[in-house]
Amino acid sequence: MDRPTNAEVAAALERVSELLQAQGANPYRLEAYRAAGAAVRRSERPLGEVLAERGPAGLQETLSLGPALASVIRELVLTGRLTMLDRLEGEVAPEDLFMTVPGMGEALARRAHTMLRLETLEDLETAAREGRLEKLPGFGPRRALLVREAVGQRLAGSRRCWSGAPDRSPPPPVELLLAIDGEYRRRAAAGELKTIRPRRFNPSHEAWLPIWHTERDGWAFTALLSSTDRPCDPRMINDPVVVFFERDGCEGQATVVTATRGLLAGLRVVRGREAQSQAHYDAVHRAAEPPHGAPSGPSAPPLGGQEALAI
Repeated sequence: MDRPTNAEVAAALERVSELLQAQGANPYRLEAYRAAGAAVRRSERPLGEVLAERGPAGLQETLSLGPALASVIRELVLTGRLTMLDRLEGEVAPEDLFMTVPGMGEALARRAHTMLRLETLEDLETAAREGRLEKLPGFGPRRALLVREAVGQRLAGSRRCWSGAPDRSPPPPVELLLAIDGEYRRRAAAGELKTIRPRRFNPSHEAWLPIWHTERDGWAFTALLSSTDRPCDPRMINDPVVVFFERDGCEGQATVVTATRGLLAGLRVVRGREAQSQAHYDAVHRAAEPPHGAPSGPSAPPLGGQEALAI
């Protein structure tokens, strides 16, 4: 694969800035992408050479950028694509993302999405680690191991947050992700959000997919429904929502879904962080209980029947 030229990398960064502006993102964030594009255009050396010789740190030094933007440029240089740009332009199909993983063809990517409801590379890695991929037709232990190793390597070199790394922030707490999910779904149902045109299953090219950019507790968030095969309506409030987050050079994403079984049935949970979601709802339940000895009102429903952040 031919590496993209500096001009092509700069054009992609400038397109990100334009889309962030059109979708109402923080002006400082969109200006950062615009400035990064200008820095790339000024560079006299091909960025592919810089990356090959000195790695991401070389991109930071050459372009005077922070680690987050340097990792964005790294993705562009290595793959010729930018996940963030695809997302902002409405190309959010999980199947397309999974097909970039060695060992995942079109049929397997579709099964992973439709049969296991996987939305992100993090979801795919979790499913491989838990042995769920092996249960899909066409998968076996060897192929599942190949996918797990390939995804793990991809994520290890990406902009992912690693809570165990001393120089990286932990990902946002579950309660914050659930709050973003709840407000996104409420505002989407009320028609208050900007919309983008999904490229798949959208023959009329209608802009109906709600997207929301916001900032909380120092994090920049982007939230959107992962289901892109039908227009938004109130029945979609329980569909998976993908929440992308960024802070201090650390980026990642999480999928929020409605649990269908167990104590959390009917509640929104962060996929892969079910134990932390359970702890969050336990704390909410305890806080709602009357003090010892105080007169009690009607009994609260069991935890599994609560509708947290319902619209």
